[in-house]
Amino acid sequence: MHQALVDAVGIPAGDRFQIVTPHYPEELIFDPDYMGVPRRDVVYVQITLVAGRPRELKLDLYRRITENLTAAGVRPEDVFVTLTENALDNWSVGNGRAQLVDIGAVPGAHAPM
Repeated sequence: MHQALVDAVGIPAGDRFQIVTPHYPEELIFDPDYMGVPRRDVVYVQITLVAGRPRELKLDLYRRITENLTAAGVRPEDVFVTLTENALDNWSVGNGRAQLVDIGAVPGAHAPM
């Protein structure tokens, strides 16, 4: 997933702030055929990022995440990705400052927010 973010979105390679949470099968509730996709062992990927990236970039991100996870043995039907977007001023990465506001842009975004 990280490599897909680097390749598709252009985040810095060292931008590794990730939470990986394993769950027992009985802890995951999902529709096994939602929208016609036959899933068995769902891998949920939720990404929070700054808004402004074009649709094509997001579609490429979904494709790359799925390809990378498939190479690791995950069925493509089981990859479920959601993006949550917000503005530059919704981020403080330390010291009580909004560093993204200070730099005014992020990789892959159309314009500063």
